[in-house]
Amino acid sequence: MSTFVLTYRAPKNYEPGSAQTIEAWNAYFDGLGTHIVDRGNPVFSRATLGDCGAGTVLGGYSIIDADDLEAALVLAKGCPFLGDGGGVEVGQLTILNAGITQIAG
Repeated sequence: MSTFVLTYRAPKNYEPGSAQTIEAWNAYFDGLGTHIVDRGNPVFSRATLGDCGAGTVLGGYSIIDADDLEAALVLAKGCPFLGDGGGVEVGQLTILNAGITQIAG
């Protein structure tokens, strides 16, 4: 099992907080079930450097476990932003210090 970060890209005109929005996100997270490592948090303040994609802004993140990238993409397909003109970026997290041992001292 591998660990993936899902970064949610909200449409620039997206307004969170309605009962329907909250219900859609809760249903999405319920659908992720035991794959959720960290449900994550929404983003309310943001700034960008460089080209971060037109038409969307960072909306939040989640950390999930999945067998591989394809399985993570299947899980991400339920994201409510996808029906509202937003998106989801899915990336496999890699442990950089896997071969490093701690020096006793």
